[in-house]
Amino acid sequence: MIAEETLRKPSSLFDVSGKVAIVTGASGAFGALAARILAGAGAKLSIVAGNQNALRETEEACVHLGAEVLSLNRRPTTEDDCEAIVADTISRFGRVDILVVASGKNDVAKIVDMAPDRFLDVMDANVTQSWLMARAVGKRMLEQGEGGKVVFMSSARGLLGHPAGYSAYCASKSAVDGLTRALGCEWGPTGITVNAIAPTVFRSPLTAWMFDETEKAQEVRKGFLARVPKGRLGEPDDLAGPLLFLASRASDFYTGHTLYADGGYTAG
Repeated sequence: MIAEETLRKPSSLFDVSGKVAIVTGASGAFGALAARILAGAGAKLSIVAGNQNALRETEEACVHLGAEVLSLNRRPTTEDDCEAIVADTISRFGRVDILVVASGKNDVAKIVDMAPDRFLDVMDANVTQSWLMARAVGKRMLEQGEGGKVVFMSSARGLLGHPAGYSAYCASKSAVDGLTRALGCEWGPTGITVNAIAPTVFRSPLTAWMFDETEKAQEVRKGFLARVPKGRLGEPDDLAGPLLFLASRASDFYTGHTLYADGGYTAG
């Protein structure tokens, strides 16, 4: 039988008001978006980023939306960094319910031109730091004994290759997908869900040129959209719904999944 509360108010499934969320990479395109979405939905936020000016902009946007915000100007680079992020969050809010790992990087180069340290740097930023944050937050969630939500940032490139020198990025996002599956299994009985969002190209400061009407942008866009069933590039709103779903009890029976926000790109 479906719960009476759900029947009377289905939107309650997506309610994260009062929940405490940590968002790393909160100065980047997806991290800042995730922070604003959760702020608008009523969550309390601990936002984390190394770029202090951009972090301040995200904080101001979240406060404007009515959220209580703790800004932490640091990166989840080491075990100590991640433990400190969680400790500061607990000190301020008393608990943690949601983790969104949006920090990471790309470094594009053909494999024969990429030094091993550059490859390892991408793997560290995208994989090791995701593992470290999940470990630090997971310990607290397990102590609380009330479950929790972990959302990683993957990419369609975790499933698909790319000819332009993406060996580090594709490998790292495939590893994020593997981490998502492994922790989904490991924490399944605990009530902690672990999922990932994997977008294709969506509008951000880094991709804004692809949305222009220049000859180059039109040519690149035409070639890319030939493989996108929806026939357009992604917009920030296209990531809002998946994030709120994975951060709320609406996804309580979903774990170990990578959710492709790609307009059907990976389906063909």
